[in-house]
Order: sequence, then structure tokens, then C-alpha cells
Amino acid sequence: MTSPQTTTDTTAGGFKSGFACFIGRPNVGKSTLMNALVGTKVAITSSRPQTTRRAIRGIVHRPDAQLIVVDTPGLHKPRTLLGERLDSLVRSTLTEVDVIGFCVPADEKVGPGDRFIARELANVRGTPVVAIVTKTDLADRGQVAEQLLRVERLGDFTDIVPVSAVDGFQVDLLADLLISHLPEGMALYPEGDLTDEPEHVLVAELIREAALEGVRDELPHSIAVVVDEMSPREGRDDLVDVYAHLFVERPSQKAIVIGRKGSRLREVGTAARKQIEALLGVRIYLDLRISVAKDWQRDPKQLRRLGFDA
Repeated sequence: MTSPQTTTDTTAGGFKSGFACFIGRPNVGKSTLMNALVGTKVAITSSRPQTTRRAIRGIVHRPDAQLIVVDTPGLHKPRTLLGERLDSLVRSTLTEVDVIGFCVPADEKVGPGDRFIARELANVRGTPVVAIVTKTDLADRGQVAEQLLRVERLGDFTDIVPVSAVDGFQVDLLADLLISHLPEGMALYPEGDLTDEPEHVLVAELIREAALEGVRDELPHSIAVVVDEMSPREGRDDLVDVYAHLFVERPSQKAIVIGRKGSRLREVGTAARKQIEALLGVRIYLDLRISVAKDWQRDPKQLRRLGFDA
């Protein structure tokens, strides 16, 4: 996994740096956990499965270490070309990190998806795997204990740790465990950097997150967002203009996102604008357009256009 050239003067003596990735089936709390480790929002979250579509990096700074957490899409049986590319992205990421975090939620039964991923991880040689029981805030102590035993039977893990990203339970301990598996080395990112995602990508993701809320179960997989233009308004240093495009696959989906007399799209714009202003630290003008890109998840040309390269 390529890294940017460091601008810090951290020496290698005793200092650790490297990459960890989270893997699990969709909607097990990987993005929320990464945000908790980093201490701020660098990945969007949603109750809808398959929210994450990129390998997003969040950077955890410690006096004696720098941990780069890679949040991957949920591993699942793909039904579209997009799904195939996301699964390929996950598998390639597994070969490029120093430690893997296998996430299983405390409030759900261990199922075929978890066992499938455990078998996949058994084939990854030489990389330690930490099993993480997530969402402990949604289960009582007895349920968590039972889940820990079930997860232990899934494979040969170097550590097993229960955590809650919501209330912070053992998040710092998880960081310690992941860092313990990193090699000694210099910092890979400058102090203060929390992600290497470009701003326009983060903005597009925040718009997609706002669009995901309150729509039908099948719709989130069909929403893509591209920021066409983002720049300070001429003559103003306190206002940034953002022009973005939402794409769906069918006219019926377009109607759902727009809502009655445009009410739903206005709600999306209001929610997204608040998040973007918090990210950029400046007021923004947000112009949202929506178009139909028929069956874009299955069309190689449209996938490239929307930023999902092979």
C-alpha cells in the first residue's frame, strides 16, 4: 500500500507506524469504529448495509505511534459489477496491511457471512488478525460473553476484544492492540492529518450520507454522488460554492429522492450542508442536481465516470 512521503522528523527508535484494516460483513460498525479511533468523522455511517464504497484511511496519532486504519466495504456475495469491484478492493487491502481487525457485532447471531469471512482470513498468511466484537452497547453483559465464545470458535485470532464505538468502551484498548502489531518506523503522515481523502470526495460522501437517510431499503445501493465543482466564491473568503450531482438508476428512484414538491431533496441539502460546513469550517452554498444513470452499477463506463475504477 503506497504512502505519502512523510514530512515529520519522527525517528524510528521505539516509534511504530503502519496500517490496520477492518473487515466484516456489511453494517457491522466498521466505519463508526474507525471514526471513534480517529476521534472525528472521516467516514460516513448509516444503518443501511454497504454504505462504504472505498478503502478510506483514518489516521490515529499517538506520541509513540501512528496507526492508519483502512475502512473497507463489507465483504459479501456480489450481485453487480460494482459489488465485484468492492470485493476485489477488500481482498487486495488484506494483503497490504500489517494487522487485520475482523468485526462481528455483539447484538447479532454469528452467521454464514461471518463464517465465510473467517475462512477467507484463514488463507491470509503472515498477517495477525484481531477479532473485534462491536456494538456492545446494544447487548447485555451475558450476550457479549456468549458472542466472544462464538467468535473464538471462528478462527485462530491473536486477540479478541469487545468494543463500543458509541460509548467508547475499550476503543483505546483496541488501538493499543492494533499498534502492538505494527512494525517500528517513521510517521507516514504529518501530525494533524486525520485522513488522506481529498476534500471533494469527503464532501460527496457527506451528501450521499444525507441522501441515505429515510429512503427505501433498496435505494442506497443505487445512489452515487459526484462533486462537479467546489471553489471559494469570487471576492468572498467566507463562502464556498459546491455543485454536486446525485445519480440514481431509475426514474422512480429519482422521484423518491426528490420527494413531494422537492421536499426530500431540500432536506438532503440542509443536512448535507451542515456536515460540510463542519468539515470545511466555512459557510457553503450547495447546489444539488439529480440525474438518472441507468443501471450504473453494472455498466463499466458509468462506473469509471462515477469514480469506481477497475
